[in-house]
Amino acid sequence: MDLLIDRVAGLDVHRDSVMACVRIPKEGKRTRASETRQFGTTTSELRLLASWLDEMDVTDVAMEATGIYWKPVFAILEHDFEVTLVNAAHMKNVPGRKTDVADAAWIAQVAEHGLLRASFIPPPDIRQLRNLTRYRRTLVNERTRVTQRLEKVLQDAGIKLTSVASTVLSKSGRAILEALIVGERDPAVLAELAKGRLRPKIPALREALEGRFDHHHAVIAAQGLAHVDGLERAIVNVTIEIDRLLEPHEWAIQLLDTIPGVDRKTAQVILAEIGVDMAPFPTAGHLASWAGVCPGNNESAGKRGKTTVRPGSPWLRQALVEAAWAAARVRNSYLSQRHARIRARRGKQRAVVATGHAILVASWHILSSRTPFAELGPDYYNRRHSPEAETRRLLRRLEALGHQVSITPAA
Repeated sequence: MDLLIDRVAGLDVHRDSVMACVRIPKEGKRTRASETRQFGTTTSELRLLASWLDEMDVTDVAMEATGIYWKPVFAILEHDFEVTLVNAAHMKNVPGRKTDVADAAWIAQVAEHGLLRASFIPPPDIRQLRNLTRYRRTLVNERTRVTQRLEKVLQDAGIKLTSVASTVLSKSGRAILEALIVGERDPAVLAELAKGRLRPKIPALREALEGRFDHHHAVIAAQGLAHVDGLERAIVNVTIEIDRLLEPHEWAIQLLDTIPGVDRKTAQVILAEIGVDMAPFPTAGHLASWAGVCPGNNESAGKRGKTTVRPGSPWLRQALVEAAWAAARVRNSYLSQRHARIRARRGKQRAVVATGHAILVASWHILSSRTPFAELGPDYYNRRHSPEAETRRLLRRLEALGHQVSITPAA
């Protein structure tokens, strides 16, 4: 097997230690020499690792993606070496020979022959943006969980607020909840706190707000409201920092915002997950495969087996699914028509994944060419085929259903 990299290092990374194996040529011989050392994962220890690799004239470093433990190692080495981060599932060691030393040596041996496929690592500014958008999503999810706990408190007290109002924390719902916390128990007084479109439902509210809300319910609800307020302040602060980091890429946000179903926050998540530069993804298909929003292949001896989409970024997938549902509700658009056609044939789950795939493909083209989204129109599928071909298809369908049809062209 050809040797492609002359001086290479393989790293087996753990939480508290890094096992490093360097493979270099032996002086005056055609064989290879290996040297293995162990380092800690503190910053000072990682600097020692970088110095040792530099002394050994290493040019390329390979390591597995192990949780989040690879990140500080990658940050120390990325400026001075060509670092390859590899999915652990793509690089299996020989069974029965599992040690940290053997793993590091195996990584180095596979890397020197150029057999490793590098994972996509965005530049540092995009990695910072990615951390912030993922943290914002975590905060939003936590706010949803706290809201659900508030609903459970009301249900436990026999208060059926959400049977009349749309949500616990609407303006009316919050006013009622705050009144309950400070001691108001009269359903008529509580119902009068309704605002806007909830006012016509006051008679139903009076009945729904009669319960047994007592002091311990008030304590839990007060803490829940305070938690929600803190989370909302945190979400606002994180969003401000995200906007600051995205100022140099505002053009990309504006272009992605032209896709039906994609709003500013969704565009921010897309950029944080895939970056602005599409060079790491040669085609839109490569990007869709990496993201895990395209079907897999499972064929043997001419037979197709059951397939599922490959695991990708759950953060990107969630953003694409939300955008797909929003796009499906945009009238007179290509994406809504695509969603409706696939949903009729394959069901809503496959339809939403296919629509998310279309949004991601459109994002690749938009970022590659720096042009806005080109709306194909709801009649795209009708225009794609000639009227004669569509007529023949419909005739065959009717005949298959047992009908005899004669066609007379309209004047």
